[in-house]
Amino acid sequence: MTSTSRKAYGVKGAPYAFLFPAAILFLLFFALPIGYAVWLSFRKVKVSGLGLGSGARREVWAGLENYTDALTDDELVAGALRVLGYGCIVVPVMLGLALLFALMLDSEKVRFAPVTRLAIFLPYAIPGVVAALLWGFLYLPDVSPFYFVLEKLGLPQPDLLDGGPLYLALSNIAVWGGTGFNMIVIYTSLQAIPTEVYEAARLDGATPLQIALRIKIPMVAPSLVLTFFFSIIATLQVFNEPTTLKPLTNSVSTTWSPLMKVYQDAFGKGDIYAAAAQATIIALATLLLSFGFLRAANRRNKQEASR
Repeated sequence: MTSTSRKAYGVKGAPYAFLFPAAILFLLFFALPIGYAVWLSFRKVKVSGLGLGSGARREVWAGLENYTDALTDDELVAGALRVLGYGCIVVPVMLGLALLFALMLDSEKVRFAPVTRLAIFLPYAIPGVVAALLWGFLYLPDVSPFYFVLEKLGLPQPDLLDGGPLYLALSNIAVWGGTGFNMIVIYTSLQAIPTEVYEAARLDGATPLQIALRIKIPMVAPSLVLTFFFSIIATLQVFNEPTTLKPLTNSVSTTWSPLMKVYQDAFGKGDIYAAAAQATIIALATLLLSFGFLRAANRRNKQEASR
């Protein structure tokens, strides 16, 4: 091999050399754990006799038994329905506020835009457990300053940690923490729109509201799709908020969300095989929903582009 060919080979192989460490980390800490969880989902423990002595408890092949049990588990189905109601509140409110804040910050008349942008984004930098604890104590009537003010004003004091208001309490934590991130994504897309587009619209007599509705929002549609995609995934994986609020109220069970059910079965009951099957089902549901939504969004973009 000549020196020229060695140099060419080295140049072609350089990208793979840079990707090799990331590929190894991806394989060790992502692909292999997922594969191991899927393998466990097809296994179970068989107990012989009283379960005492060596060989009395053996790991055997279970086939689809764990998946059948998971799909017919009333607690898992109930948790999925609760998360569905939770998501119907969180996703539209959070993305609506993120879009509104991004449009306001992109306005030429806004003052102190950097400070305002940082203030909106700051809650996202607070860990989810800390945010849930903060809001949890604000929801408690005995320690919350809000209830003190409502009491002094003679106004009703609703219990936000019980019944239907619990959904609003949990949704508020998610909206408060996630709006800033989505706002930054949408705002960045707004900043990338050429100013000539706005100038042409103003020359045609468009008002700021018309510019926002007919130019800005359609042009940041890909960012809205992306933030909606992330929001759906985060909603399906809700765990921190209900788990953190659970010690503060009896309305949050140990299986309130599907991920809490997985955690309870794996570490509460010690049934890692059933938990692995449930986790695999949740992952597949997330994948199918995400793939379906992205495919529908791409089909719509192609139809609009062909017009």
